[in-house]
Amino acid sequence: MSTLNILMAQMNTLVGDFEGNTQKVIDAIALAEQVHEAPVVVCPELTLSGYPPEDLLLRPSIEQRVTQALTTLCASMTGGAYAVIGYPLWEDGVLYNAAGVLHRGKIVAQYRKQSLPNYQVFDEKRYFSVGNQPCVVNIEGVMVGLSICEDIWEAAPACQAAEAGAQLLLNINSSPFHAGKRAERWQTVGSSARQANIPIVYVNQMGGQDELVFDGGSFAVAADGAVAAAAPEFKEGAYWLQLDFDGGAVEIFSPEFHAPLNELEATWQALVLGVRDYVNKNRFPAVILGLSGGIDSALTLAIAVAALGAARVEAVMMPFRYTSQMSIEDAAEQAKILGVKYKVISIEPIYEAFMSSLAQEFNGTQPDTTEENLQARCRGMLLMSISNKRGVLVLTTGNKSEMAVGYSTLYGDMAGGFDVLKDVSKTLVFELCRYRNLAEPCIPQRVIDRPPSAELAPDQKDEDSLPPYDILDRILALYVEEDCSAEAIIATGLGREQVMRVLRLVDINEYKRRQAPVGVRITRRGFGRDRRYPITSGWRLGD
Repeated sequence: MSTLNILMAQMNTLVGDFEGNTQKVIDAIALAEQVHEAPVVVCPELTLSGYPPEDLLLRPSIEQRVTQALTTLCASMTGGAYAVIGYPLWEDGVLYNAAGVLHRGKIVAQYRKQSLPNYQVFDEKRYFSVGNQPCVVNIEGVMVGLSICEDIWEAAPACQAAEAGAQLLLNINSSPFHAGKRAERWQTVGSSARQANIPIVYVNQMGGQDELVFDGGSFAVAADGAVAAAAPEFKEGAYWLQLDFDGGAVEIFSPEFHAPLNELEATWQALVLGVRDYVNKNRFPAVILGLSGGIDSALTLAIAVAALGAARVEAVMMPFRYTSQMSIEDAAEQAKILGVKYKVISIEPIYEAFMSSLAQEFNGTQPDTTEENLQARCRGMLLMSISNKRGVLVLTTGNKSEMAVGYSTLYGDMAGGFDVLKDVSKTLVFELCRYRNLAEPCIPQRVIDRPPSAELAPDQKDEDSLPPYDILDRILALYVEEDCSAEAIIATGLGREQVMRVLRLVDINEYKRRQAPVGVRITRRGFGRDRRYPITSGWRLGD
């Protein structure tokens, strides 16, 4: 019988930090060798560069940095461990997304990724060439095949490795989170294992990188496709597997099996991780946000505190003549419950100063959204000024529903560095608030119960300008995330006039979204890397 002791190194790497990422691998190997003589340490896709490196791959010095990282790593490997790691590989001027097996100071095998994703957030064909050969290497008497991320979503690479003699397939990944993703992975990898008739170990990156969040959740499946081991989601760490081979039979043993999180809990964890890593990896000491007494800023504050701790979060209430006493009270209550720094700065004198300066320009006109936007811009100016003075990051609080239809103000409530709720629909905002309050109430119930309002005019409510959010979000999900046409959406039973109005708002507000802060992606189609529409277009509405 042959035994492989495999460490799934679920790492949180940093794009471009070759020295730091290399040290993470060295530390994982050292940890593994304390437990077993010849462990197999499996690290994520593009471990050394971090993922996605994007146009850093086009920099002339990057090949030298990859070479230096591999040299440092090989020099450190004086024990019996095997390390399976990902890195960019240049051969004869051609760049590949590669996985290598390192052992006793040498690269003993290399695999070049065959299936390059070029959809949603992925654009690997911009950088990498396609590999076409399997890679099978003898590790302690077991024939081990390699594959990389997207390879496992197609049948050919796994079957090709099995045909080349692989008894086990190691699949390294940088697979980003979206709702429902873990179930998809289990199903897809299980299907690949059954087709190739070999067990598969799937190791995934963990951590936030700009708008992407990688949720970890590494796992192993037996040859029959059954999930035999599962690491936790959203948690960096080292997770052991033992694989015993007795002829053609394979048994997988693991001390831990972490059941999948439910979708609401996973979404919450993704938002918290996305905020934490964006703030920490960009070295911001703290964050600041406008706390209005409304539900979006309430949820943003709760997420920020969960990500960073109360000591690194500041909330500012910026009331105006239309701000209700309820909003003032609820904002103060939540700030007190969460223990964050809190202050009140009225925008009334700032607004009046602007109106005085603009009096001649506005002469003879009636109040409209211009004055409402000016209120939002006064608040944005205050927050950005505090940000500049202290070097803290402004978190904006707009949700996906608002971003979709342009219910936001450029240089006002859109002013800031990171939008926590950018990919969170309004209806999901309510669900997440209720979820958060189940653990320990921190969002006043009145904030959840009251009709949403921007409070930019007397007795204003969001539904004065927009359809009810449950209807709006149904339309947006079909149009933005599923690419349905207007007629297909109307055919679901939604009113034609309402649908056409919402679609028009989505289409004409692309220019705003291009200027919006980056934010955490939690759906299959967020406003960012994976939805790229022209601003100037003759496209017919709703097609």
